[in-house]
Amino acid sequence: MNVIGYVRVSTSGQAKDGYSLSYQQDEIRSYCQEQGWNLQYIFSDEGISGAKVDENALEVDRIGFQSMLAALATRTYEAVVVLNTSRLWRSDIVKVLVHREFKKYGVDVKSIEQPTYSIHKKDPSDFLINGLMELLDAYQRLEISMKLSRGRNKKAQQGGYAGGRAAFGYKAKKGQKAIEINLDEASAVQRVFELKELFPDWSLSELAYQMNYDRFTTAQGKKFTKVQVKRILDRKEFYQGLYLYGDIKAEGLHQAII
Repeated sequence: MNVIGYVRVSTSGQAKDGYSLSYQQDEIRSYCQEQGWNLQYIFSDEGISGAKVDENALEVDRIGFQSMLAALATRTYEAVVVLNTSRLWRSDIVKVLVHREFKKYGVDVKSIEQPTYSIHKKDPSDFLINGLMELLDAYQRLEISMKLSRGRNKKAQQGGYAGGRAAFGYKAKKGQKAIEINLDEASAVQRVFELKELFPDWSLSELAYQMNYDRFTTAQGKKFTKVQVKRILDRKEFYQGLYLYGDIKAEGLHQAII
């Protein structure tokens, strides 16, 4: 089977364990030859801790390791051969990250000093590892959402466009810090509020029927339904020029279209 090797030493680890890069490489080559495996390449990291993590990206912060992942993404290998699993990780968090990446590419770990080890082997720690992996994924999604929210809040405080899809009646150009009125859609918004003022007792369905009778269409060029009419009526303050974003209010941010 096709395999690749991985070796690592840190300043303290090399002195303590005696696992020099050349020693690890020789052991991996000999072991693969004994097993009849096709060793394609050996990736290495020198002077880097096995517990180092990029906290922002939530990934293993090693150049050699990342190069190995790039190779796994472009070619099929069945296993990564190491002298000991400690060459891949030195902490539980790194172990979780390594398992996640290897499972993504369908690659197992073959450890010379731990011949029965497998990332797919079922043991009680699997529940912890799988749970941590799910938590990490959820954390990443939440972190991205929070960063976007902070950026939009900042823009709103400065009187700028906070991003996202522009409301019906407006248009946003890429790279611009403000939104503009869409004249065609604005006339439809004005008509909805005009009808509501003229016929306050009309239901949403009746308003939608009249909008369609007057040949107005939605942003997608379709007929109005009571849902689209309600969305417009519910955003009356926005269309009057009061822009709301979370707890932030920006008076006169947009030119009123009603």
